[in-house]
Amino acid sequence: MSQEVERVYTIPLGKVLLSQSQHRAVRAINMIKEFARHHMKVEDIKIEEDLAHQIWSKGVRSPPRKVRVRMSKTDEGYVLVSPYEEEIESKVTPEKETPKVEDKVEEPTKEENKVEAEVEEPEAETKVEAEVEKQTKEESTSKEESTAKEEPKVEDKVEEPAKETPSEEPKKEEKE
Repeated sequence: MSQEVERVYTIPLGKVLLSQSQHRAVRAINMIKEFARHHMKVEDIKIEEDLAHQIWSKGVRSPPRKVRVRMSKTDEGYVLVSPYEEEIESKVTPEKETPKVEDKVEEPTKEENKVEAEVEEPEAETKVEAEVEKQTKEESTSKEESTAKEEPKVEDKVEEPAKETPSEEPKKEEKE
C-alpha cells in the first residue's frame, strides 16, 4: 500500500430511527463503521473526532439523517473517516494574461448638464402625480369602507308569487 486511497461518500443514516431513542447516535456511529468496512474493504476503521461531534451535536436521540464523509485508506492499514469539507480551489491568473481595462470617465459639458436637468424635471413631476393618485385612491377606499360600516347592506329578497298551473284554474272555477 504505497499510495493513499481517498473517497467521498454520503452515508444514509435513516435506519437509525428504527432503534430506541436512547441508542440512536451509537447506532449511527456503528452504521458509519459498517459502511466503511463494506466500501473500503478494511476491518480497522477509525472515526475522526469532528465527525463524532457532528453525529452527537443534537444529542443521542436525533442524529443527522445523512452524513457526507471522506474515507482515506492509510499506509498503516486502517481507514480514517472524517467529515467532508469542500475544498475551494482558487485559480490565480497571472497578471500578464489579464487585460487591463482603463476607466476613462469624460466629464459632461455644460450643454449636456442642461439637457440632463431638463430630463430630470418631468420625472419629478410624474413622481408627484403618482403620489397624488395614490392618496386619492386611499381616500376613496377609506370613504367606501366608512360608508359600508355606517350603512349595513340589506339584501332584498324578492319572493315570486306561486304560479298556478292551468289544471288548477279550472278546478277553482268548477267549485264556484
